[in-house]
Amino acid sequence: MSGTPSLADCLRSLRAVVFDTDGVIIDSARVHAAAWQGAFDACLSAAGGQRPFDPVSDYLRHVDGRSRLDGAAGFLASRGLDLPLGDPDDAPGTATVWAVAARKEELFTASVRAHGVAAWPGTVRLLHTLGRERVPCVAVSASRHATELMTAAGVIGLFRSVVDGNEARRLGLPGKPDPALFLEAARRLGVPARDAAVLEDALAGVEAGRRGGFGLVVGVDRTAGGSNRSALRRHGADVVVTDPGELLTPGTD
Repeated sequence: MSGTPSLADCLRSLRAVVFDTDGVIIDSARVHAAAWQGAFDACLSAAGGQRPFDPVSDYLRHVDGRSRLDGAAGFLASRGLDLPLGDPDDAPGTATVWAVAARKEELFTASVRAHGVAAWPGTVRLLHTLGRERVPCVAVSASRHATELMTAAGVIGLFRSVVDGNEARRLGLPGKPDPALFLEAARRLGVPARDAAVLEDALAGVEAGRRGGFGLVVGVDRTAGGSNRSALRRHGADVVVTDPGELLTPGTD
């Protein structure tokens, strides 16, 4: 008869776990991708002769896991669109990189307010098991909305701390693939990176975990057919799962 699940062998020797937020803890990656699609397609249409933004491949390659400004600049550069940087208070639009980022923010916020987001059940099961095993967890995100969204999804209490986009700005931490966000998370727990795991779905985030010297880097591939698995491996994932719940083993009574 099934009993309480336990941690997979790869997690048992580690003292802490750092979770990325979008796509790992909460089901918001698709909302981010759709918002980017709306913001970028307006630029591409204005430029003429450009194929639309792909919310799967372009999202994973250029914006997933990065700050809004870095993501906007990276994708636009990939299509040869040389927009001026602009200013942080630029209105949403297509004239500057900041304006494109603001438009994405506008679309994302409207979608979340209309539909909300939910936590991934497999991740919640893993978090509860880690809690029973007294393994502390921290959530990390480049998004300024992470704490708000996790609170709404009912999972904020499962984490010792959150290092979100607001904290990154306050502390002057560079975005992924720089490991600064993850290292700050480990620092808050008083655990060396080598004794902690990172769970990430973004290529930039997996690379950040590897650069930071974390003891285990788990790639989470929620794409159809596991199409991102090999890329996650190339960027530094030790293990790739389709859902963090796979890091549990069934218990027996």
